[in-house]
Order: sequence, then structure tokens, then C-alpha cells
Amino acid sequence: MRMTRFAPLALAIGSLAVAACSSEPEAAAVVDDVTLEVSNARLMLPAVEGNPGAIYFDVKNTGEKNYAIRRADVAGASSAELHGSMEMQGQMMMDSVGQILVNAGDTESLEPGGFHVMVFDLEPTLEAGGTTDMTLTVVGGKTKTFPVEIRAAGDER
Repeated sequence: MRMTRFAPLALAIGSLAVAACSSEPEAAAVVDDVTLEVSNARLMLPAVEGNPGAIYFDVKNTGEKNYAIRRADVAGASSAELHGSMEMQGQMMMDSVGQILVNAGDTESLEPGGFHVMVFDLEPTLEAGGTTDMTLTVVGGKTKTFPVEIRAAGDER
């Protein structure tokens, strides 16, 4: 008889727990709705140990909203910066850029001589033939993470 008194309480507590759990996936689903597709991602290791490496890739915006990439984070690097190359007075110059715009329906190629990601203080565990992960953060804070192939300095860029 004592058990029947607690049955409604146990049922109520169980219902609350299930309801709380079922609301979590909806919140999590909003996090990665950035419509950017990344392909041909490769980290070029530096020819001289201790120098920075560079990451090149193609990013396609398959959505209807423009995205501005504001930040890159790379597993195995202490820091990463968005960079752009330009020619000034016959010399190639490179500097960090605040963002890289990828318009809806367009593809932006990050490549030698143009936009790219510089990576600094690479861990020795990053070796040619392996992979690492890079996370891009767009304006508004949404992120997109993808694998990056690691290549030796002399390999095809």
C-alpha cells in the first residue's frame, strides 16, 4: 500500500526528466547551421621548423545568407590568423585581415598568393600524411569544423 502513494510522485518526476532531455536536441541543432562546405583543405608545414605553416582550402556557401569568416582555430597550433596577400610596388606582401566574405551561392578559394590561414607554433605531432581539425567562426559566433590534410613543405600546394 505504501508503494501506491509514491507511484504518482515517481511518475511526475520521470515525466519532468524526459521533458528536460527532449528539449536539449532542439537547442543543440541551432549551433551548426552554417551553410559552408569546405573542400581541398590542406595544411602546408613550414620548410624550417618553428616557422608558421599555411592552410589553403575552398569554401562554398550553399545557403541564401552571406557569411563573413572572422576567426580560424586549428588543433595543434597555438594560434591562427586569417591572412591576405597583395602586391605592392612589385613585391608580394601579406598581412592579417579582419574577415573573409563568402557570399550566398559563391565559392571563395583560399590559396597561395591570396587569402589563406597562417598557423603558428605547430605541435611536433602534426606530421605530413596526417590530419588535424580547423574550426571557422563566422560573424555572429556560429562555427564550422572540418578536417585538414597535413602536407610537407615541398608537396603540391
